[in-house]
Order: sequence, then C-alpha cells, then structure tokens
Amino acid sequence: MIQEAKATLHKAFKIKDLGNLKYFLGVEVCRSGKGILLCQRKYALELIAELGLAGAKPTITPMEQNKRLTTVEYNEHCHLEGDPTLKDVSGYQRLVGKLLYLTLTRPDIAYSVQTLSQFMQAPKQSHLEAAYRVVRYVKNEHGLGILMNAVGDMTLNAYCDADWPSCSNSRKSVTGYLVKFGGSLISWKSKKQTTVARSSAESEYRSMALTISELI
Repeated sequence: MIQEAKATLHKAFKIKDLGNLKYFLGVEVCRSGKGILLCQRKYALELIAELGLAGAKPTITPMEQNKRLTTVEYNEHCHLEGDPTLKDVSGYQRLVGKLLYLTLTRPDIAYSVQTLSQFMQAPKQSHLEAAYRVVRYVKNEHGLGILMNAVGDMTLNAYCDADWPSCSNSRKSVTGYLVKFGGSLISWKSKKQTTVARSSAESEYRSMALTISELI
C-alpha cells in the first residue's frame, strides 16, 4: 500500500523517496525495539548556544517554586520593586516562540511556557530571567522527548488537573491535561481558563470539561 501511494503521488508530482524519517523541522526521529522516540535535541542545543547559555548552570525545575509572575513585581515587604520593562520586546517574543515550538516534544515545560506567553506585549526583566531559567532547565536534559511505545493496547486514558487560581493578574485558574493512547502520550495542554472560578471544585470541573472535549 505504501508503494502504491508513492507511485500515485509520483504520477502527479516529482517526488524523491528519502527513506525512513530521521529528521523533520527540528524534530529528530529515533527507532528502536521499544518504539519511536521523538525529540528536539539539536533544536534545543542550538537555542542554548544562540542565547550564550552553553556555560550556564542547569536547573532541575523549569520555574522557581511558588513563583508568581505578574505585570507588577513586589518584594517581600510589599513595596514596589524595580523591574524595568524590556527595551527589546521582540527578543523576548522570539525566545518564547522558540520555547513554544519546543513543547512539541517537551510537555514538561508546557506550563512554564504558557505562563511566559502571557507577557508578550510588555515583558519585564523578571519575565526574561524566568524564560532563561526554562532554557537552563532544558540544558539539564536536552535529549528528552516523547516515546511512541511499540508495545501497547487500544486503551485511551486521560488525566487532568487545575491550579486554582494560578494567574495573579486575572485570578483565573490553569487547566492541565494529558492523553495517552496505549501507553503513548499523544496530546497535552496547559491553558488558562476563560472565566474566574469561585471555588477549586469549579475549576476542577472546568478542567474535566476541557479534557472530555479533547477526547471527543
């Protein structure tokens, strides 16, 4: 069937058979007896080198624990703290855009990148430092990826959760979910909810509703 499909395409278009897929748009494809591993190791290393963080100390978490990024920064005594707006806004936007593309095979940074993408219009120094921390986290394990398991059944499993209320600016909660098919991760998302939840139970139900919509 594969050969017939290639022959049909070749009649209409001039195509070249490159063999088994190994690399496409920054995504590396590695095959083994365990399955197919999708990763962006080369893409991640290029991003680290571009930012000049090759010699930086890696971190074990993508974001600082209990860190709340806002449009206004306050110190521990609740006084306004100096946190200037970046002059090079486009540089921050490009960095977050590259991190967004990295989430294709790195669901572990989905929440952090979702948070950073909320400050694209007027990013501050603290937001840039948080973005650099994500890159230093990627540097710690730049070869991580998604394994499409060779062994599995036809079972579809989904897991979801909600962080209430995660956003310090809007007081909206954040939904996180992942879907596995036969043991292989096929879908995931970290997204701010559209409305303010009055309770943690309400935010959990909204998270479940979004996950069920994805399943359907």
